[in-house]
Amino acid sequence: MGQSLCCVQVDQSTVAVKEHFGRFDNVLEPGCHCLPWCFGYQLAGRLSLRVQQIDVRCETKTKDNVFVTVVASIQYRAVAENAADAFYKLSNTRAQIQAYVFDVIRASVPRLELDSVFEQKNEIAKAVEEELEKAMSAYGFEIVQTLIVDIEPDVHVKRAMNEINAAARLRLAANEKAEAEKILQIKKAEGEAESKYLSGLGIARQRQAIVDGLRDSVLAFSENVPGTTAKDVMDMVLVTKLQRLFL
Repeated sequence: MGQSLCCVQVDQSTVAVKEHFGRFDNVLEPGCHCLPWCFGYQLAGRLSLRVQQIDVRCETKTKDNVFVTVVASIQYRAVAENAADAFYKLSNTRAQIQAYVFDVIRASVPRLELDSVFEQKNEIAKAVEEELEKAMSAYGFEIVQTLIVDIEPDVHVKRAMNEINAAARLRLAANEKAEAEKILQIKKAEGEAESKYLSGLGIARQRQAIVDGLRDSVLAFSENVPGTTAKDVMDMVLVTKLQRLFL
């Protein structure tokens, strides 16, 4: 009905390309527009301004000869001011973006070893985004964001990496267990040494007490029995002990 009355409706977040006898004339913004077909005006097509996303899977090889699949997520949109370029200059936007992503990833990843690829995925994403922005701006598109969402090594390499990590964890656990046992042995030895020291200290004090008691006894005996000396008392003590041994 609208076309028969020479009117067209352009939806929100969309622009329409208007042609006059097959030649580009104007870009129609959202709303209602008059398009007199009888004077050679026609609607060539519509272009969405919404953000679109394409996921690109690129297989390549690292510096240490490991095959990996890098998954890049590209968010892009057509720029309203350059809608004519976006509509006419590219016939397959997604294929063009994919080609640039392949080019950058296959130029960046082979210079890095596998571990570095994981560590520098943000730098790879930035390089992809910069190259895409430079290339796609000429076609009327803006790159909103580029992310490296996944890095998938070959299945055999992934299995080997998991085994290496498991072995490393087992080795760490064994080291921790050995260190704990070492600490227990050290603490046990320290406890035994402390126990022996205290035991020796007790024996020394006991002997000192015996000597002190004997000295006091000798002095008391000498005082109570006039004319005796300490040597006499000690001789008597020795004789007494010998009699006890032989009896």
